[in-house]
Amino acid sequence: MNTPERSSAFILDDDEEKIEYFADTKVSNAGTFTFNKEDHTVANLLRMQLLRDPAVKFAGYMHPHPLIHKINLKIQTSTSQVAPAETLSAAIEDLSNETDHLITQVTDGIDKWKKENDTGVMGM
Repeated sequence: MNTPERSSAFILDDDEEKIEYFADTKVSNAGTFTFNKEDHTVANLLRMQLLRDPAVKFAGYMHPHPLIHKINLKIQTSTSQVAPAETLSAAIEDLSNETDHLITQVTDGIDKWKKENDTGVMGM
């Protein structure tokens, strides 16, 4: 068949880095991060989290082609005091904290539901 292996969409090759950074030479306080083996899911989450940061002037991403598993995320900060890499790191940390909070809330909700609906074996 003429289809690529499914694993090529998410397993890095030996010579690939997960994230690469290229400073922008035309726009000050800006750079492009290339995320290998990622798609719109991660890119949109990062973009939205970055746009919540008041130090971020611009955040956008581009998925070059549906068969190329790569995302280019462009970040421009509003001041030279904050580097694009710092804002990306903070956004990833914030998303991690939100995910942990969500997992805790779901686990607590399931435990509460089980306690409230525990009727014993076969409802007797």
